[in-house]
Amino acid sequence: MIRERARIVLRGAVQGVGFRPFVYRLATGLQLDGWISNSAQGVFVEVEGERSVLDGFLRQLSAERPPRSVIQSVETSFLDVIGYAGFEIRESEESGAKTAFILPDFATCADCQAEILDPTDRRFRYPFTNCTNCGPRFSIIESLPYDRANTSMKQFAMCAECEREYHDPLDRRFHAQPNACPRCGPQLQLWNGDGVVLANRADALTQAVQAVRDGKILALKGLGGFQLIVDAANEAAVARLRERKHREEKPFALMVPSLEAARRLCDLSALEERALLSPEAPIVLLPKRSEIRNQQSAIAPGNPYLGVMLPYTPLHHLVMRDLNSPVVATSGNQSDEPICVDEGEAIKRLGGIADIFLVHDRPIVRHVDDSIVRIMAGREMLLRRARGYAPLPIMLAGGVSQKRPTILALGAHLKNTIALRVGANVFVSQHLGDLETEAAHAAFRRTATDLPRLYEAEPQIIACDMHPEYLSTKYAQELPGEKIAVQHHWAHVVACMAENEVSAPALGVAWDGTGFGPDGTIWGGEFLLAQSDGSFERVAQLRPFRLPGVDRAIREPRRSALGLLHEVFGEELWDRPELLKAFAASELPVLRQMLAKGLHSPLTSSAGRLFDGVASLAGLRDRASFEGQAAMELEFAASADLREAYPFTLQQTNPVQVDWEATIRALLDDISKGTTAADISAKFHNMLSDVILAVAEHIGEPKVVLSGGCFQNQRLTEQTIERLRAKEFQPYWHQRIPPNDGGISLGQAVAVNWRQSSAEGR
Repeated sequence: MIRERARIVLRGAVQGVGFRPFVYRLATGLQLDGWISNSAQGVFVEVEGERSVLDGFLRQLSAERPPRSVIQSVETSFLDVIGYAGFEIRESEESGAKTAFILPDFATCADCQAEILDPTDRRFRYPFTNCTNCGPRFSIIESLPYDRANTSMKQFAMCAECEREYHDPLDRRFHAQPNACPRCGPQLQLWNGDGVVLANRADALTQAVQAVRDGKILALKGLGGFQLIVDAANEAAVARLRERKHREEKPFALMVPSLEAARRLCDLSALEERALLSPEAPIVLLPKRSEIRNQQSAIAPGNPYLGVMLPYTPLHHLVMRDLNSPVVATSGNQSDEPICVDEGEAIKRLGGIADIFLVHDRPIVRHVDDSIVRIMAGREMLLRRARGYAPLPIMLAGGVSQKRPTILALGAHLKNTIALRVGANVFVSQHLGDLETEAAHAAFRRTATDLPRLYEAEPQIIACDMHPEYLSTKYAQELPGEKIAVQHHWAHVVACMAENEVSAPALGVAWDGTGFGPDGTIWGGEFLLAQSDGSFERVAQLRPFRLPGVDRAIREPRRSALGLLHEVFGEELWDRPELLKAFAASELPVLRQMLAKGLHSPLTSSAGRLFDGVASLAGLRDRASFEGQAAMELEFAASADLREAYPFTLQQTNPVQVDWEATIRALLDDISKGTTAADISAKFHNMLSDVILAVAEHIGEPKVVLSGGCFQNQRLTEQTIERLRAKEFQPYWHQRIPPNDGGISLGQAVAVNWRQSSAEGR
């Protein structure tokens, strides 16, 4: 039989997942000769053998690939044989453009968990155990290709036994770059608030656990940064953490020892269990069990959900096994700052919060928060995309030429992420947070440099938000390259279209708190028709109202309510004291003047501010201690089964205006009758779903894309999807990219790419 040589190039998430030993075992099992090597572009394979055997090799290559791998493309050429003898794994090749995927950090696999709990294993209770199926990736990589010398593990020389595992193609630790053991790897230390070492190794872990039992606040250096940990059952400790972190009411996340422990606190669906147990191991928002609704009040005040996660590193597994009870595990940072990654930095920034510090000597290259997931309409929806998910890319439908200019998209001001489009892939950074402090802005700037550096990409186009005062927009002006501003809500819609591979035309519904409109007003309740040339038309909007105090109104829902009432009643409002109970008499003259003259009271079409105003009118929340609190409480208050909806009208203007005046008048009538907040909330949510359906029917576009922070609301999103489907529309919503401003950078990058495509087609 004639022998042939197959040259194979695999691109995707194929490094750091055990791909080379898998191919080695497959090739040697089929008695094929050749080699495999990592490169900065992906994995290169050459195999020689009979054609029928080579065809079988190619089938198995895709069908039996390692579980953490993602094959984005396979390029195969059949060539003349060279005459290889045997099959070998060659050294990595570092030359050429860097397009291989960098993998996220993955939760500890079952095999590694078993080892750290086995007293006869050499890694018994070793907090940094890992293999090719689990452990750190994105948080330790410094450059491509993914080899130990290019990670923060390069300072740890492997012992003879770890070297043997690392070089054995049949071992699951073959080329596991963070491979280590107690003899040669990173170690724990326990520090006090002055950085003085109190204990080492096993003693450090034992004393840290005891400190948590004693009600102390522990700063734990984890996988992508520090976490602050306290005993969840110790109300005084939780209250102390809230006070020191200046976090009055915003929910804390819980880490629980096991799935069974999660079930004792929350009602879990099969999808929620799968998310908890997944290699990504995110925080999952779960409904509290009815019998504990009034417990855990200090953890998530006024919230029927708990954010729950399972241990995801060996260190967390050991801590939780020793404690055997839930802990609060929240980001190790000051309010509005990025999480600390360095122990010296943690002593300075967390010294006023933590009592004691459990640290280690494996450097963290970049901070990576815990991801947050909520099950929405039978699918996972990421609300915060970080550990376990970033920086895997979104692949653009239809592909893009590698010659197309590289785009760096700088995202929004809140919940910031950065995106880099290289060829057909858009790599989206981890969650960076709100750019409210110098520390947060510095982390943003570092990431804007870090992402292109990893891929040795030179951005020629810088995409940013239209808002001239966003720090991300201002930073764009400092960078070389062409600057293109993308309207905020258009970026929301494009992000959802891109991740769902939806092509124009499509009707985008972009509802959020604020976004700068081209007309200089604050948008936020938008219906945008996506055009095939990469542009959009604003076909409908919520009726605008004034927002007295601008940013202050975001913190005080009562001000949004006042703006709504003033829009409905005008000057008559000031003669209706029953409508002004949220304000002291001394506040009213200034507010009246602001609204009458439009001083610091811009017009807004914001759905988010409409939520705030209704929450205030319904008596739920006049002042908010964190973003979105009023809207969340309005969602949680809604009666489950009430189907009645408030009225509204569509004004046949251009764009169409959704007039909510009838809603506010009916709502006030309900309040006068003593209608419960639960029923008011349900009727308001039902009205909003009716609005979306009514506009969709008016426009007549079958594809409806739902994006923006308002679609984190489960009731709104699920019943809107249900009603659209009932009328034979095709709704799309977010899954792997957040609907909030965490998706803006992706939308910016793709919107600019569409603009390029349209220009090339002209």
